[in-house]
Amino acid sequence: MKTKSSQKTQPAPSPCICQGTMPLLTELLRRLGPPAAARQHFDTARLEFLKGVRALIDARIAQVSKPRGEKIQVE
Repeated sequence: MKTKSSQKTQPAPSPCICQGTMPLLTELLRRLGPPAAARQHFDTARLEFLKGVRALIDARIAQVSKPRGEKIQVE
């Protein structure tokens, strides 16, 4: 009786699930997207929005960090 070797053969690599459509999809999305000038405005608007959120967070941190109560000297 022959014994099988402990090494298993690996299956052949399967083809990509996208079947090569990713470059086509990327090009389609690029064509459907806004022009470069509009994209630059959107990027700037996103940056300004994030700066506004940061200002709100900084104001809240300052408000929470204020000392509360008043100091009383004990003799």
